[in-house]
Amino acid sequence: MMGLTKNGICDFGWKARDFALKGIDGKTYTLADVRGPEGTLAVFVCNHCPYVKASIGRIVAETKALNEIGIGTIAIMPNDTEAYRADSFDNMKAFAATHGFTFPYVIDETQEVARTYGAQCTPDFFGFNAYDELQYRGRLDVSRIQPAANARRDLFEAMKSSETSPPGAAFEKACLSPSFIWPSDAASAASSLLRTQDMVRPERALRHAHNQS
Repeated sequence: MMGLTKNGICDFGWKARDFALKGIDGKTYTLADVRGPEGTLAVFVCNHCPYVKASIGRIVAETKALNEIGIGTIAIMPNDTEAYRADSFDNMKAFAATHGFTFPYVIDETQEVARTYGAQCTPDFFGFNAYDELQYRGRLDVSRIQPAANARRDLFEAMKSSETSPPGAAFEKACLSPSFIWPSDAASAASSLLRTQDMVRPERALRHAHNQS
């Protein structure tokens, strides 16, 4: 089971790290491929997350608005696909098609990029200015599962400010979302489930024997 995670303190000014990740279109994408003239947005998402499902329409809309002001976007799926088949590569293709992605959707199979960036939950937004410096970390807006009325466009407004802000200017809005699954988490969960099943089996056997008597 996923727990809710609040993203951590940000190292603003941190330089975006390069990557080479496979997209659902079969191409390999690097930072240079998605960088916009005014900045770059890297958003960590996964298909099955209820917070992603609830906000994906707004995410796509905001990335289109960001593209119009020169900010490129890439969506990165870092979840353990063995633990969640809904996040498989084929399901990524279907998810992107259903929601009309206009940006690359790539898989971080080793989760190395997610760890390098310090991603902790989905969706998790990392906004970089034109100098590849981290300028925004946090949420799309204040909404969670249900859209908040008249919610301020936190992500868009922060990234729009990056056009005119000097290097080093930074913005942060904490978000609370389900953490994604590392392989070690999945193994731990499976081990815990097996231990629990071993513990309940004797009780189930006794109950079955009582019912038969």
